[in-house]
Amino acid sequence: MAINAVLLAVVIMLGLSLARVHVVLSLLIGALAGGLIAGLGITDTLAAFQDGIRNGAQIALSYALLGAFAVAIAHSGLPQSLAGAVIKRIDAAGSGITAGGMIKYTLFAGLVMMSCFSQNLIPIHIAFIPLLVPPLLLAFNRMQIDRRLIACLLTFGLVTTYMFIPYGFGDIYLNQIMLKNVGEAGIDIANISVVKAMAIPALGMFIGLLTAVFISYRKPRQYQQLAIDKDARDAVVKNDDLGKTAANAQASSKIKTLIALAAIVTAFVVQLYTDSLLLGSMFGFAVFMATGVVKWRDADTVFNDGIKLMAMIGFIMITAQGFAEVMKATGEIAPLIDGATNLFAGNKAIAAFVMLGIGLVVTMGIGSSFSTIPIIAAIYVPLCISLGFSPLATVAIIGTAGALGDAGSPASDSTLGPTSGLNIDGQHDHIRDSVVPTFLHYNIPLLTFGWIAAMVL
Repeated sequence: MAINAVLLAVVIMLGLSLARVHVVLSLLIGALAGGLIAGLGITDTLAAFQDGIRNGAQIALSYALLGAFAVAIAHSGLPQSLAGAVIKRIDAAGSGITAGGMIKYTLFAGLVMMSCFSQNLIPIHIAFIPLLVPPLLLAFNRMQIDRRLIACLLTFGLVTTYMFIPYGFGDIYLNQIMLKNVGEAGIDIANISVVKAMAIPALGMFIGLLTAVFISYRKPRQYQQLAIDKDARDAVVKNDDLGKTAANAQASSKIKTLIALAAIVTAFVVQLYTDSLLLGSMFGFAVFMATGVVKWRDADTVFNDGIKLMAMIGFIMITAQGFAEVMKATGEIAPLIDGATNLFAGNKAIAAFVMLGIGLVVTMGIGSSFSTIPIIAAIYVPLCISLGFSPLATVAIIGTAGALGDAGSPASDSTLGPTSGLNIDGQHDHIRDSVVPTFLHYNIPLLTFGWIAAMVL
């Protein structure tokens, strides 16, 4: 039996990434291998790859504006003040902070909350991570917190929020993409509650989070105290102090904080009513400019800094779009699923497990849950109907199959984001410290609880 081109392409991409080949090159080589094995030829493979890149143009612009909005928020001093307040509280507690201290777990809760809010309330996605995390690295080092745990905390909020809460990115994933494709494939979606469908899989993510916090990474881990960590920490503390040295400076700081909050609310409202993160970011950035928090003469610098902030992640996501387009062009996604159906022939339990497993493989390769749903929905819906799955169970299978692999994919922004903040001093490896831990703690329970949802709904 001939090996499936899509499966082989994903295996090659993952293998190269684990061998520490850059993710962009891994995606490109995997796409070329998949296209050639499928018989497309080099010309058609490159043409499909380029079509995917063109389709990713909106992603590039969205990431650029999200980055600019995030940098504008940083320009207001809000994130630095927040990080400074956290650091000062840690300092005030003295040297008696232990691994089980209250401050440590409060910090964990705050990081999870911020990563959740970045998906709906403040639509800047992963752009907050390289702004907030680096100043806290010295505190993490002091408390001997394992950075693999921080990666798991951040990834939990980034993934669970969009796969369970239908607002912000969750509205795009659950309503605009998943339900739309499920409806077009032949299921009446009028009375389907996506929250109910995805509640059990989300519970699996929560159990994975608890496992990471209280079992896997509870032991202290030592890191070197580098100058770059101290500089990042001192910068935010100094910035926080500047707003408190005089009454007028303090008033100015409070005004900037209020403007930052107004910009965040504006971005959220615009995004909510237009379903466009692009417009939300643009209007939020406009508030900063109109109020003078970002001066007209500084606008170019702030915008350029935002592009630099998100450039690598945006470029990887664009490359992943090219990879996805080649996988579609091979025509071997359907045979991959058809071949898998021979393994379960009417057995719902095995069918659900195989469909979820294929979703894991596809999303691991593409790096985007949002891109996986359109690929699998047209095939999974008729298959689920024929096997007797309820509409709610079908939605749970497809939603979980799409989300599987987002955590743990080398090309996913859910792992790239945490790495961008945690590796600022070169002590956090993307594959070993972000990809592998999040894969183990989220894909395994998500696969398990997604299967349970398919069986009981």
